[in-house]
Amino acid sequence: MSELTIIADRLPAMLQATGEPARIRFLEFFTANIRNPNTRKAYARAACEFLTWCEARGVTALPVIQPMHVAAWIEELGQSYSVPTVKLRLAAIRHLFDWMVTGQVMPTNPAHAVRGPSYSTKKGKTPVLAPEEARQLLNSIPADTVAGKRDRALIGLMTYSFARIGAALAMEVRDVYVQSRRLWVRLHEKGGKLHEMPCHHTLEAYLDEYIEVGGLKDHPRSPLFRTIGRGTGILTETPLPQANAYAMIQRRAEAAGIDTAVCCHTFRATGITAYLKNGGTLEKAAHMANHSSTRTTQLYDRRSDEVSLDEVERILI
Repeated sequence: MSELTIIADRLPAMLQATGEPARIRFLEFFTANIRNPNTRKAYARAACEFLTWCEARGVTALPVIQPMHVAAWIEELGQSYSVPTVKLRLAAIRHLFDWMVTGQVMPTNPAHAVRGPSYSTKKGKTPVLAPEEARQLLNSIPADTVAGKRDRALIGLMTYSFARIGAALAMEVRDVYVQSRRLWVRLHEKGGKLHEMPCHHTLEAYLDEYIEVGGLKDHPRSPLFRTIGRGTGILTETPLPQANAYAMIQRRAEAAGIDTAVCCHTFRATGITAYLKNGGTLEKAAHMANHSSTRTTQLYDRRSDEVSLDEVERILI
């Protein structure tokens, strides 16, 4: 069942009470206005939770919602969720109500008058591997099977090209191509943007071996990263789901003896940090990671962790 079907089947009763135009406009917000599936899922959850919360407090229609309702909901969320989560929920209903206002379903946006909790950070929370750990993980993956070559190529792609897991899994075979006698990758980033990067020589070897052994060269429009058939050890035609990729990373990290709690985003952060440690500039790193601002790239820069550790070791007791 698709995300949009789930949204349509679980519409809050308030939308029915407001009228058919409100119901249609609500569904259009997720179908026509939001392209990223992860954003769509998060915003749909926030919108349905808020409208259900309002219904439980006697609010029967969208135009009746007041800023005090939004403020009370945000305050209640703050008691159970982190500040970034609360800010995301507020952003979701702000965007939704803007869409409703322009569709003449609501007279004003009650969420605009509500201030979210303040939050500032100069360092992200994504776990990062040391270069030695990243190499240990990649070297530990058996390269004598197509599954091993696939996993090594996927992890290598995220590490050496700073690719997001969603962009990596959206690639087709033709998105790995030769240009100026070097292998390049074409990443399908957020908002439908295409981002092209030359391959590190190690990544080039990983991709070449995987594509060759998997017999993918003759199928340029097929998914690059695919599931493995049960009992066959052969690539299927099914694209590798993100949940499967996460589970694979957990298995490979455990088998390699990596104690760090890695996730899919770990390798993007690891690659950026390693690049900056070896003299790379923040501006170039932002371009390579397809960040619109270097402030975002700074969240992945963990060079200060080593400085902090060196200082802690000075405490000689």
